[in-house]
Amino acid sequence: MAADPPDPHVHVDARLGGEVVARDMLASAFGLAADLPSEVRTGCGRRVARAMTAVRPESVTCLPCREFARDAHERLAEQVETLGAMPGSTVSPEQAAAAAASHRDRAARFR
Repeated sequence: MAADPPDPHVHVDARLGGEVVARDMLASAFGLAADLPSEVRTGCGRRVARAMTAVRPESVTCLPCREFARDAHERLAEQVETLGAMPGSTVSPEQAAAAAASHRDRAARFR
């Protein structure tokens, strides 16, 4: 039985790099950092080496991952706007609008 050929595509981490951001925040706060897993689940449902993923839209070559990231960033933009408009939010409407615009820009770059 022949092995599957290597996957030549660059994918998107299904967590959109959130695990890396959380690790960096903990490292800056406490000076300790856990190792990141060497493999991640991607937007297209595969498990690939972290080195075969990217957060820059221009670097992602897997079309299903591009669609996944586009949809995810559009959802995040809507959620940020909703949270910014809620009474008692610690994020101002202007901050929420700026964050939403950033996510929409990233979503457009994944098109």
